[in-house]
Amino acid sequence: MIHSRKLTEPTSKPATAMARNRSRKTTLIFFFLLSVMAFCAFVPVFAPLPSLSSNPHHHHHHHRHRLHHRDKINTRKFEIDDDMFWKDGKPFHIIGGDLHYFRILPEYWEDRLLRAKALGLNAIQTYVPWNLHEPNPGKLVFEGIADLESFLKLCQKLDLLVLLRAGPYICGEWDLGGFPAWLLAIEPALRLRSSDPAYLQLVERWWGILLPKVAPLLYGNGGPIVMVQIENEYGSYGDDKAYLHHLVMLARQLLGEEIILYTTDGGSRNNLEKGTIRGDSVFSAVDFSTGDDPWPIFELQREFNAPGKSPPLSSEFYTGWLTHWGEKIAETGADFTANALKRILSRNGSAVLYMAHGGTNFGFYNGANTGQDESDYKPDLTSYDYDAPIRESGDVDNAKFRAIRRVIGQYTSTPLPSVPSNKEKAGFGSIQFENTAFLFDLLDMRDMANVVESENPVAMESVGQMFGFLLYVAEYPSKNGGSSLVIPKVHDRAQVFISCPSKANGGVSYVGRIERWSNQALQLPNAKCVSNISLFILVENMGRVNYGQYLFDRKGILSPVYLDGSILHWWKMTSFPMQNLNEDPKFNPIIKVASSRFTKIAARKKLEYNSGDGSKGPAFYAGRFIINKTNEVKDTYFSFRGWGKGIVFVNEFNIGRYWPTSGPQCNLYVPAPILRQGENVVVLLELESPNPELVVESVDKPDFSCGSSRASVHQL
Repeated sequence: MIHSRKLTEPTSKPATAMARNRSRKTTLIFFFLLSVMAFCAFVPVFAPLPSLSSNPHHHHHHHRHRLHHRDKINTRKFEIDDDMFWKDGKPFHIIGGDLHYFRILPEYWEDRLLRAKALGLNAIQTYVPWNLHEPNPGKLVFEGIADLESFLKLCQKLDLLVLLRAGPYICGEWDLGGFPAWLLAIEPALRLRSSDPAYLQLVERWWGILLPKVAPLLYGNGGPIVMVQIENEYGSYGDDKAYLHHLVMLARQLLGEEIILYTTDGGSRNNLEKGTIRGDSVFSAVDFSTGDDPWPIFELQREFNAPGKSPPLSSEFYTGWLTHWGEKIAETGADFTANALKRILSRNGSAVLYMAHGGTNFGFYNGANTGQDESDYKPDLTSYDYDAPIRESGDVDNAKFRAIRRVIGQYTSTPLPSVPSNKEKAGFGSIQFENTAFLFDLLDMRDMANVVESENPVAMESVGQMFGFLLYVAEYPSKNGGSSLVIPKVHDRAQVFISCPSKANGGVSYVGRIERWSNQALQLPNAKCVSNISLFILVENMGRVNYGQYLFDRKGILSPVYLDGSILHWWKMTSFPMQNLNEDPKFNPIIKVASSRFTKIAARKKLEYNSGDGSKGPAFYAGRFIINKTNEVKDTYFSFRGWGKGIVFVNEFNIGRYWPTSGPQCNLYVPAPILRQGENVVVLLELESPNPELVVESVDKPDFSCGSSRASVHQL
């Protein structure tokens, strides 16, 4: 059921002609007895809108206003009739763009929306990621980057309509397709994206919070939201119609009968058969590869909508593409993209650019795809630039922005706003770092370490840690000769260490890696230890799969661990709390320790690290740089050339992951609102090999030329 897409650009443009198979979108129980809402006691009545017969084969030129529309010109209403959208009684074409509030700092929301308006857009489409708003069960967050209502009101202030993709599943190259990871800890396991009653009960509770929040912002209530999407490309995943009908029933109960509900599915008959809801109650939109002839697909779309209710809409018109670590950066030609858009707009079709502005996967929220099987794992970059017309940093001085704006300008009746200039960027030069702690130094800190003991390894979600790193510790007896370590299922990347506590230095030695995509046995050396040998396995969650049949992507060690063919028992799982995008830094003692005045942990036993192979092991490094004047606080990029793999915190904000040895992303975008006049503190958790000079360069440009430009992450 994997819906693979490609950009069908002519092969005369080699840099942009590669077919990109996109596995993006085929795709402890927590009881809340006090807040459970009973939604099964109602049966909504779907009153069909008045429908006029129209020739199913005509194309959509501006029709004369029908009498019943003339009567409504003074009423605030957004509706579908005569195979067109109507806004306040007048024909309307959606020329929109995806722009996700959770990938942009709130201080920049208005800046990016103004750039979208300058591109010629009249509507913004955004997902709502459940996991951003409910990171822990029952703990709701709608502040800061999660302040959805403020974002929607800003759209309205700027006269932009909104298409709201309310989920509960969103895909979007976002961790677990927007589902909170704690859903994976519930036993018996939930059947996500289905009519499983246990899953639906949690969806009802979430939508029971979300939808009443956005209801006052629906167009009919004076707000900007003209359409609300049900699920996301469900036809590429399943065919549980009862599930879709339940979501529609719930949305109608909470949002009313007037709002247009819609589905989006890939423009093939198979996808539309499975993912659409027939009849008047839900509008079926389509998406398809850039470069495909849109009009036969729009004709197919008509079959899945009621007569007169099928304005042609590509709700994901791809301006670029996503990139995984280890791939070349995805690029699509400006003229090719603009000409494909023109084929839609020139015949009065509607389109939503995916993406108009991509932004950044801050924190640990990037998603991942799978290929042939579950181990064919491809995590997404920190940058979500997407080769969109408005670049990750908001830049609009580029050929793609100009070409798309030129096309849109031909099909809008009013002049487009002037184009803002690019935001000025700064390079603050070399930042010198020093080692503040090895990760293993923190094992003694019981006030930080959250330890769970179990006979067998336990998944990250089941010990209550959803993101970052989990350390698995066990012991085994020393013997002559080495041992073979096998972990059949590790998600996603394990670094293995051993130590001999009875030796004088008790040092921790790096042995090797076991990776999800290239899983092989690891030979443990003979440590000649009087006591048992300690085995440390540090597992990194590199981002949950957000699309396809392997969506249920628990993290950590998910199988028994075998030592010389025998199962190794009795494990301690130690959490290292590091805040994600929307979490308060005060709950992040590890980063505080690592950054506090660059002092090493005092008055505690320190484990010496044996670096016989030249690698330094997981360690924290802190550095600082000074910005003298307020007007010198500008966007910048940090270059991680010479570093290995890790994560970076700037003034305790989680900027995201770096991995220049895999590439292609070398430089991470650091928006100015994170910075401040005076001292700025940067903390890295480097997992493997720091830059020998312990220097990070602050520069004024992005760079996607790192790594060896290998075709796929599996060849590492």
